[in-house]
Amino acid sequence: MTTVTFHTEGSRITGFEMQGHSGYAPQGEDIVCAALTSAVRLTECAVNDVLGLEAAVKVRDKDAFLSLKLPGTLGQTNESTCQALLAALMVHCVQLAEEYPENISVLEV
Repeated sequence: MTTVTFHTEGSRITGFEMQGHSGYAPQGEDIVCAALTSAVRLTECAVNDVLGLEAAVKVRDKDAFLSLKLPGTLGQTNESTCQALLAALMVHCVQLAEEYPENISVLEV
């Protein structure tokens, strides 16, 4: 199962972690894992490469782990954009979890 955990401080999403293989299909053929990975990578690219922010990203292939943590201080425009991106990622993950409840778990802490 893949677990996606969103970290919040009040109403602010500060980052997320994704860990584990979904188990829907063999590695390399797993559409559930591919959907999650693509969404997470898009979010990371938007935050770091497009907006030019320096969100902390950790990747560990051995246990299928990826995390992103926003910088503590962002300007108003970047903060608003990042919150929209992370909220959209959360909605997407929740919708996938509803479709594949045996393979995805979404948490908010």
